[in-house]
Amino acid sequence: MTALLLVLLPQTAHALSNERLNDQLMKLDPQTRLEQTCDTEVMDQINRERSTFNVDKVIAYTFHDPVIQDDLLTAPGAVLRSNGRWYRLSYRCQTGPRHLDAHQLNYRIGAEIPRAQWPALYLYD
Repeated sequence: MTALLLVLLPQTAHALSNERLNDQLMKLDPQTRLEQTCDTEVMDQINRERSTFNVDKVIAYTFHDPVIQDDLLTAPGAVLRSNGRWYRLSYRCQTGPRHLDAHQLNYRIGAEIPRAQWPALYLYD
């Protein structure tokens, strides 16, 4: 069974409020910074809203490359790792122009990925 959860953030997300982290992100090229920010924001949002999840990793490009348009990242083929298990994930993340915070975030958690498929997808414990 596929879990579905859509989240709209009416205000800036809180995952990246750490100035030290923001300083490090600003050293990245804008596209990489957008992806890293969105991965971190979706991980934080899921952990705050879904008590059964303890997400420690999000990868935006496992099944499909993310699509980037200005301040918008759409990741239809992402994955997340929670409690030692990998799950399909898709998300859409709109940031500000510096790509340091999510202004709008929608996500959908999909099915668990069987362990037998992990090597082919470069997933790990």
